[in-house]
Amino acid sequence: MKHFKSHSSYSNFERSVKTNNRYFYDKEIMKFMMKVLEASVKRVEYIKKGSHLWRAQLGHSWKPEYQDDILIGDLPAPYPSERMLPLRHEASEGRANPKGIPYLYTATTKETAMAEVRPWLGSTVSVGSFKTLKKMKLVDCSVNTNKFTIYFKEPSPKKREEAVWADIDTAFSKPMTNTDRVADYVPTQVMAEFFKHNGFDGIAYKSMLAEGHNIVFFDLDSIKLLSCHLFDLKDLKFKFNESANPYYVTE
Repeated sequence: MKHFKSHSSYSNFERSVKTNNRYFYDKEIMKFMMKVLEASVKRVEYIKKGSHLWRAQLGHSWKPEYQDDILIGDLPAPYPSERMLPLRHEASEGRANPKGIPYLYTATTKETAMAEVRPWLGSTVSVGSFKTLKKMKLVDCSVNTNKFTIYFKEPSPKKREEAVWADIDTAFSKPMTNTDRVADYVPTQVMAEFFKHNGFDGIAYKSMLAEGHNIVFFDLDSIKLLSCHLFDLKDLKFKFNESANPYYVTE
């Protein structure tokens, strides 16, 4: 088994795809990616069919309220089902997906899903409950998040591998901000597409904003929306109270 050339191999990959070659890679980058794929056998996890996950969108829709068949006003309501899914042909840039290619970002808890959209005090959040429609293969990028070690010389092959995966895990978990440049997403987008084209159905990574995990799925049809709920942010510790009746999606 070949080993990673350096403990900073991911950093070298990141710099190359940001500033050198974005779509065509030199031999060293390809060797690195193939080594990541080889090492990913230790990171394989499966999510069962019927597993429940959550996805949040900041904001809400409106529902007309009637009394004796007379419209008395509109009340806040959860977003409709089509709003809780990414646009299939107009997807915006994401941590794992390039613009125009939609992936579905979910979380293992509704609190994590809500924290990831970073609502402000008093805002409302539409939260969808989803279930997986089949067993799926994930690469687990949550093991060594934010585990950094400074090396003054190259460590053992085992330590090099740990350092590389720590960089990969942290890159996926890093929260997105409005000041991020498009190029900042390129390394994880390239890595995600590489996993997708080598048999993985998605990527799991640690949330840095809550206790749970995030899971991004490559196939939008592999997971189904069950219901949608509306929550209000009550304090900045991301505690939520449900504020409207949910709706349920029928067959």
